[in-house]
Amino acid sequence: MSALERLVLVEESLRLLQAEIQQIKRDTQVLDEENQSLRRQLCHIDDNDCQQVIDNGEAIQRTALANLEKLYVEGFHVCHLFFGRERNGECLFCQGFFRE
Repeated sequence: MSALERLVLVEESLRLLQAEIQQIKRDTQVLDEENQSLRRQLCHIDDNDCQQVIDNGEAIQRTALANLEKLYVEGFHVCHLFFGRERNGECLFCQGFFRE
């Protein structure tokens, strides 16, 4: 391959890279605008709504933990390594999950 052909390939690669950079810039601008919009919306939430969201989240976590404990008692793994598989005996990973 001649030096001219290599230069043409490099030039084409640079052109493609520049086009990709421009697309990333446009995507970043869209994300920044969305972020600003979400921040503005967040500022309009009052303390009662925030507390309700926190309370709902805690209730969901308690329910989820109770469901996982029920699965474990029924003989299934709840750890990330073997989730949903039947257990034969105790599993230290599952037990460690409940201790946290």
